[in-house]
Formats: sequence, C-alpha cells, structure tokens
Amino acid sequence: MSLMTPESIAQAGTSPTQPWTLRRLLKHVRSGQRFAALTCYDATTARWLETAGIPMLLVGDTAAEVILGLPGTIHMPLSISLALTAAVKRGAPNTLVMGDMPFLSYQADDAEGVRNAGRFLTEGTADLVKLEVDRSFAPLVSQMVRAGIPVVAHVGSKPQHAKQHGGYYAAGKSAADAMALLDDTRAMLDCGVTMLLVEAAPIEVTERIVAMAQARNPSVPVIGCGAGPSCHGQIVVLQDLLGLTQWQPAFAVPAAHLGTNIQSAARQWMERVRIGELGEHPYVMPESERVVFEATQIRTAR
Repeated sequence: MSLMTPESIAQAGTSPTQPWTLRRLLKHVRSGQRFAALTCYDATTARWLETAGIPMLLVGDTAAEVILGLPGTIHMPLSISLALTAAVKRGAPNTLVMGDMPFLSYQADDAEGVRNAGRFLTEGTADLVKLEVDRSFAPLVSQMVRAGIPVVAHVGSKPQHAKQHGGYYAAGKSAADAMALLDDTRAMLDCGVTMLLVEAAPIEVTERIVAMAQARNPSVPVIGCGAGPSCHGQIVVLQDLLGLTQWQPAFAVPAAHLGTNIQSAARQWMERVRIGELGEHPYVMPESERVVFEATQIRTAR
C-alpha cells in the first residue's frame, strides 16, 4: 500500500474546491450548516488539515503548553505566536487562519494592542485575530474594528485569566455570571466584531448568546469551545482530538490515539537501529569515483 501525500489526496478530490473565506463561511452558516475548526501550530499539519477540508484553523496561545512545554497560555511569546501563525497560513493558504493575541499583547495599552493585532494580519498573514475580552475591552475592540481588523471576541471562560480563579474555570454557571456574560456579548456585538467564540459555558447560556447574535447581527457566527451544540461552529485543541495529551476535556473526545502510535513507532525505530535494519542505502558512489577513493585511502595509509 502506497503512502498518500497531501498532493495525492487533493487530486483524489478531498481537498476544498475553493478557498475558505469569511464570505464563504457566512454563506455556509446561513444555509444552516455547522462548521468545524481546530487549533494548529505548524505548516505540515496545516497542510494535512486543509486537504481534509477544515474551514478554519486557530493558532492558539495553547501552543505555549502543547508546543513549547510551558505551564500555561500566559507564557506564549508574541514573536513566536506571529511566526507560528504565518507558518500555518503558508501550510494552509486556502483555509481561514485565526491568530490568537497572547497575554499582555493588548491589555496594557490600546494603541499597542491595535498595532499588535495589525501585526497578525501583516507578519502573521492571519485572516482573523482573536482576543479574550469582556465589556471593559469595548473601546479597544472598537478601535481594532475601525482599523479594519476582523476581530473574534473570545468570551466566557478566558484561560489568560485562569490565575484569578485558581485554575481553569467554567463561565456563566450562576444567574449573575450568566447575565454578565450576556452583557459582554452584547458589548462585543455593538463593537462590530466579526465572530464570537464562547468557551466553557452552560448550554442554556450559550443558546441565549447565539440568539442574541442572530437578532443583533446575523452575520456574526458563534464558535463554541465546550459551550454546547447550539453554536454555528465548534473548536477543540488538535492534540486533544488526536489523543496526544494525557488529559483532555469531556467535550474533546479523541478521534484517534496517535500518542500510543508515536510511542510504538519510536520503539520500532529503536529495534531497527539495534539490529541494523535501516533499509536500502540510497546514496551510492559511482564505480569510477570509488576506485579513485580507495586508491587515495591506500596512499594515505602508507
């Protein structure tokens, strides 16, 4: 059996027939179809995901944990985030790519936040820019929208705020918190955001958010991350989906178990090295050059 390449998969017809754009995604949503999204952090993986037809990829600050091995998302460097975003877009040029603004790349100063968001569009070649917000960020988000930046407002549970809660948390579980989350959503819609992303919220709260978005601006899709089935799109961390993490949330049930496959492949390689079964050696010296080389070695040895 031959190994399929991204090119052969595309030729087989499983690659998207046209690029995923915001206009195409909105048409998809208006027709009543849900869309899937995944995180991604490198060009090779992005290429395979594009051939699968995934409409949207998020270069999330989760890269701090799953790629850089850091203890939390707040440690994600802006420069690396920009580089990874550009890499994913190069690997998946026909897919919508969302850049994720790291901790303190927009919170300290509005002007700096707008400039950094712009860098995701220029240096990172992203199609959209995501930032974790509540209604207090409305002035900043309005400035970004005014500058022409397609903003994805991340509301609900905000991982960059986890230290305030003693760890990762769910949002909107009390009536007061749910009303606050709706207020955050309303403020972001009034700012003119392009999309909403709701993380870790109860189903009934998310349903109200989706209804609010539909009523105030039907052109704003809602992406859920552990927020229930009412959202227009759903996103999970790719490593969770592939079974590469030691723990994953209940809403990210693994579709594969590549961690054990990688472990098995590594053990097979170790055994092949031990017994010297490396396959046919592909690099051969021409006979005429071999004769000269051996003669040179004989003279050198004297």
